[in-house]
Amino acid sequence: MNNYIEVVAIVEGKTEQIFIEKILAPYLGHKNIGIRATAVSKPGQKGGDVRFSRVRRDLEGHLKQRSDTYVTTFIDYYGTKEWPGLDSVPIPASPEAIAKAINEATKSQVTSLFSAQQAERRFIPFVAVHEFEALLFCDAGILAQQLGIDASEISTVISECGSPEAINNNPQTAPSKRLDAWCANGRFLKTTVGISVADKIGVEKMREKCPLFNSWLTTFEEIQRGVQ
Repeated sequence: MNNYIEVVAIVEGKTEQIFIEKILAPYLGHKNIGIRATAVSKPGQKGGDVRFSRVRRDLEGHLKQRSDTYVTTFIDYYGTKEWPGLDSVPIPASPEAIAKAINEATKSQVTSLFSAQQAERRFIPFVAVHEFEALLFCDAGILAQQLGIDASEISTVISECGSPEAINNNPQTAPSKRLDAWCANGRFLKTTVGISVADKIGVEKMREKCPLFNSWLTTFEEIQRGVQ
């Protein structure tokens, strides 16, 4: 019989929480992996100002709550003000290099802080290089149809950056800013339209186009199969 594992994901805000609960949870559920999300942002507060000192409290609470669950993060590097490993990220750096520096430093610090809670085994860090919206660039046709623009505009961005996970993270060219610019009213509704687009694209396509995202999910699958 396959083992069933439970994962608690500490996420940046409402959009990430909805994404996990509506799209990722059913997908992983078929693999005997249960996942639920809790937003670190307080009600009414926008994401984007995520600090380790805030997330640490949530990590501690969930690691101490039950010894048989795994705890992860789904927080993006873009806009993060204070986090383990930020000072060690080389400039310029590839998405892989950024993720490696941040995730390794986060794992090390959480393991040190919560060794009694077996954080070395139970904590799986995932600080995405870019915001949730980057995942929506995994299918130019679906996204373009939703935005009412030509798919070539989106394909050009992906081609120039190399992959959805490599889309620029400065204030003008971050994935969310590009989506806002393509909207007639200048605002992309990520909690509704964004989730709808993500649902149409599907997790498998996201995994195919986003190796860092894929690696995160692969870790859960390996734990469930007893590989780790």
